[in-house]
Amino acid sequence: MSELALYQYVLVGLIFVWSGFVRSGLGFGGAVLSLPFLLLVLDQPLVFLPIIAVHLLVFSSLTIWMNNRKSSRTDDQGRISEGTVDWRYLWRILGIMIVPKLIGVFGLITLPSDVMSTIIFAIVALYSVSYILDRPFRSGSRTVDTVFLMVGGYVSGTSLIGAPLIIAVVAQHLPKERLRDTLFALWFILVVIKMAAFIWVGVDLQLIHHLWLLPCAAVGHVIGLYVHDRMLRAETPVFFRMLGVVLLIVSSIGMIKVLFPG
Repeated sequence: MSELALYQYVLVGLIFVWSGFVRSGLGFGGAVLSLPFLLLVLDQPLVFLPIIAVHLLVFSSLTIWMNNRKSSRTDDQGRISEGTVDWRYLWRILGIMIVPKLIGVFGLITLPSDVMSTIIFAIVALYSVSYILDRPFRSGSRTVDTVFLMVGGYVSGTSLIGAPLIIAVVAQHLPKERLRDTLFALWFILVVIKMAAFIWVGVDLQLIHHLWLLPCAAVGHVIGLYVHDRMLRAETPVFFRMLGVVLLIVSSIGMIKVLFPG
């Protein structure tokens, strides 16, 4: 990434502000809602995935720590409040996802970057259509739950964008006040696995670029925290439809760029 032009660095910085915002505002989306834009700047997923992974590790752990420090206080009756992470449910779904996750990590390392970019754009296009139609992925049975979690784990292993499929299951079983931090804990564990794979195969972690991209993501993170409570209380179909349209346009342009480079 050291050979980018100045305007490209500016675009990358703005995209990471957006990434931090949607991650803390929605509880997911730091990768799936920013990677298509990043690939339009530089069509190399392995350049950006380590940066996104480190940002997720930093901000998810910080958010969980801060929220659990608040929730650990005793109430008026002297009882200690429950934490914001449902660990029992987390370990249960992680057991379903771990093998597909590892298979996905292996696929990411072996697939060419243009093939991986095409897969990412296709998945994002599918997600964007679900947003536009206001028909997000939903699970209706334990079997479908398992399938969604396994596919989500695999996609998370390939590109870190399996969140919508995983949330389709998790959001049905957890209260809103514990949903985001439980997802953060799940993302943290899954990303640790991916980071270990990156280090093992010698992927460049782009450490020098964390010095300026981490503050960019921090700005978006703070803004996202500010609007998080309001977004939980309000129905925002218009926002997601607009987001879906933008993502569909971006993913379509990205697929054309990858498939027809000339």
